[in-house]
Amino acid sequence: MGNQSERPKFFTSKEMKWEDLGGGVQRQFLGYDNQIMMVKVKFEKGAVGSTHDHFHTQSTYCAEGKFEFTIGDDVKLVEAGDGVYIQPNLPHGAVCLEAGILIDVFSPVREDFLDGSAVSYFGK
Repeated sequence: MGNQSERPKFFTSKEMKWEDLGGGVQRQFLGYDNQIMMVKVKFEKGAVGSTHDHFHTQSTYCAEGKFEFTIGDDVKLVEAGDGVYIQPNLPHGAVCLEAGILIDVFSPVREDFLDGSAVSYFGK
C-alpha cells in the first residue's frame, strides 16, 4: 500500500471523476489505506446492487435517496440519514427506489476494487 504519508489527505468531490460501473451506478474513492476504505456510490432510480458477499466488514451511510436493502434474510427501507452494518460474508444487496448516494466504508481495504478484479455487482 506504500508509504502512508504519500496518501492524499483531502478528497474534493468536484475535482474527482466518477467511475461508471454500469447499470446506473457510479463511484468515487474517498480515502483508503490497507485497513480502511471509504467509497461514495451514486445510484440512479431503479439501479440494483445485486446480492453478493465479501470477507470485508461494511458500514454504509445513506446520504441521499431511498433504497430497499436486503441483508441476510432481513429487508428494510433505508433513506437519507440512515446507516447499515453488514458483517463479513453475509449476503446483501440493494435496489434504489429514489436516486441517491451511499457512503460505503470497508475494512480492510477492497483490494478487488483497486486492482479491477471485482465482479460487477450492478445489473443493467
